[in-house]
Amino acid sequence: MTTKQKILSRALTLFAEKGYSAVRVEDIAKEVGVKAPSLYKHYKSKEDIFNAILNEMEKDYENQAAALKMDGENAEKDTKVFSAVSEDGLVKMGKELFLYFLHDDCVSKFRKMLTVEQSKNPELGLMFSKRYADDPLSYQAAIFAGLSTGGFLRVEEPDIMALQFYSPIYLLLTICDRQPERENEALSTLEHHIRQFNRLYSKEGAQ
Repeated sequence: MTTKQKILSRALTLFAEKGYSAVRVEDIAKEVGVKAPSLYKHYKSKEDIFNAILNEMEKDYENQAAALKMDGENAEKDTKVFSAVSEDGLVKMGKELFLYFLHDDCVSKFRKMLTVEQSKNPELGLMFSKRYADDPLSYQAAIFAGLSTGGFLRVEEPDIMALQFYSPIYLLLTICDRQPERENEALSTLEHHIRQFNRLYSKEGAQ
């Protein structure tokens, strides 16, 4: 691990434990084992470190999505992917994404950091809402709209469908954040949730 990578790793750990606002550059430098002036040779500020962590996390998610043969952000592209996936395939993809968000070190710590900061820092509070509510709900609503238009799902309100589908998944994720021992229980519930949702809304399941 390079010094730059070590800085990002140690900084994110501190952010997750104490919150972004409570951590100073000097704290990060101490964790890395360097003096603050040496750290500034790699990153200009704490904000620069934060942005670098964000960029690394985005790249990692792109790789994870690509491994599942999906875009992850472009709903129009992913509608075509999901229209060709069986129920078993949907369960498999759902579990793999759930485990990625739960166990990826960077993603997990970043989520915990925003959880700590959401009521302290208005800017990070907005980021929390965008990343874990607004963006996923918008993305999934667009997919459900496309699948409905394509005749794969019953025509219902896409925004409500997205809320019904996503909310239990995020709830299970937060439960596992607090109680890691409940992971197997969460995965079982996740599978039942995906299968039931598919039966309720798919044209085939509605017949």
